[in-house]
Amino acid sequence: MHETERHRVILAAAQSRPVVTVGELCEVTNSSEATIRRDIAALHVQGKLRRVRGGAEAINPPAQGGLMGRPFSVNETINMAQKRAIARVAAEMCADGEPIIINGGTTTYQMVHHLTAKRLSVFTNSFAIAEFLIHNSRNSVVIPGGTVYREQNVILSPFGGVVASHFYAKRMFIGCQGIGAHGLMEADPMVVQSELALIGQADELIVLADSSKFSGRSSLILCGLDRIAAVVTDAGIRDEDRQMLETAGVRLIVADATPQAQSSVA
Repeated sequence: MHETERHRVILAAAQSRPVVTVGELCEVTNSSEATIRRDIAALHVQGKLRRVRGGAEAINPPAQGGLMGRPFSVNETINMAQKRAIARVAAEMCADGEPIIINGGTTTYQMVHHLTAKRLSVFTNSFAIAEFLIHNSRNSVVIPGGTVYREQNVILSPFGGVVASHFYAKRMFIGCQGIGAHGLMEADPMVVQSELALIGQADELIVLADSSKFSGRSSLILCGLDRIAAVVTDAGIRDEDRQMLETAGVRLIVADATPQAQSSVA
């Protein structure tokens, strides 16, 4: 991750809790402890945050807390060709009349451009996805009640969701912080709580993860590989990661992210 992107992530994380630790920042940025400490020192000198023992804190913390993880605005600039290809393949899995869940994220958001001509019942906790589909399609859109977290562009409630518990879906499309032998990983406990409730409402869980996510790590496990029906990724996936999914019985779908494939769909 480039230094500018790391600084944006660090500042967003510092706004999300009383103190963000060096270890947490290493996880969310996939950076070394030495790199994070240098970043914190630089931001401290610039007056953008306050360096404290073991981490950092915001100069002016907001009244509403935030979520751990990279902001939506940062994620949407990373691996975009791969994300668009993955989302196109995911949208092709949706048939008119089906109820689906689309979880918030920059890869899942790219599905909306391929859903404008469909007639689906869509449950989403993404404010951006809901807004796009409402204005650009005839899909039925259902959103949960809760708080809009601007940095991640999602709607979450600490009390669970009554609407979500009554919404059945053929498939749930979900991104992740990382994916490995232990399963799907996320960065924030509230995100995990929300996604666990939604996963139980879908027959199939479809993970949209560009190949870099197989190197992503977090201390929070959302679910094991045995709960996943399929993973849609790009051609950059390593052989060992292919084998890991095959051994777990997870269907692997590789999306073509070449310019020719993208232009033929446009």
